[in-house]
Amino acid sequence: MNYQFDLSMKEKSRSSESPDDPVAIVLAAGAGLRMNSDLPKVVHKACGRALVTWVVDTLRRVGVRRILVVVGHRAEMVREVLADEPGVEFVEQTERLGTGHAVQVCREALAEHDGPVVVVTGDSPLVQASSLQNLLSEYERARPACLLGTLHKADPTGLGRIVRDSTGRFSGIVEQRDATDEQRRITEVNMSTYVFEGRDLFRALGQLRNENRQGEYYLTDVPSILLNEGKDVRALAVLQPCEALSVNTPEELRMVEAEMIRMGC
Repeated sequence: MNYQFDLSMKEKSRSSESPDDPVAIVLAAGAGLRMNSDLPKVVHKACGRALVTWVVDTLRRVGVRRILVVVGHRAEMVREVLADEPGVEFVEQTERLGTGHAVQVCREALAEHDGPVVVVTGDSPLVQASSLQNLLSEYERARPACLLGTLHKADPTGLGRIVRDSTGRFSGIVEQRDATDEQRRITEVNMSTYVFEGRDLFRALGQLRNENRQGEYYLTDVPSILLNEGKDVRALAVLQPCEALSVNTPEELRMVEAEMIRMGC
């Protein structure tokens, strides 16, 4: 495992924090090849600010004081835009081997953590504080191993579908390429917004396999691993329609910014 863990003195001072306070991991290592730019995707701007700064602000609004940002492509640029943000730490993913690997490189940084871990993407500036608060409140109430924040989307094309059993309980995520015709008609989708119990998360990450076309380790496999262990895994459709918007292309960036302006950014 190749990674670098970077802490400044201000980040080491956590005497006021409880080990079961929520921490967050923000996935921000990608190059964003479809942006037609060499910039890290998360430093592209919406409403005058880097995408990742909106995500960090939202996490702070729900009481997350310790935020690990996973950096990779042109990491120095992401560090620069977040340099003055309190509570932010950087973990470098020197090999980009998928979303599961991106979370896995945070293991050492969170070795002493014994509470909830929020995982979000740095290219989703429309993540809503109310949605994260709903997930954290449910975690506090039920203490499941994993909570997925989901939403219903009229056109779910390209997104992973949330499959439920006959009682309505979560039973898995099926990517579009693997879905049956019936599963493709499901409108509830995964939006890469999670709350995990920290120890369950990192144990399950150790079981990930990269036996797929991309040779990558996928975070989306973790809920099923936990479910197969008999752990409590829940999907809550608490995300708002705007949270279906994330940034992968210049066109999507324009759509996100238009929605942010409409919401009064």
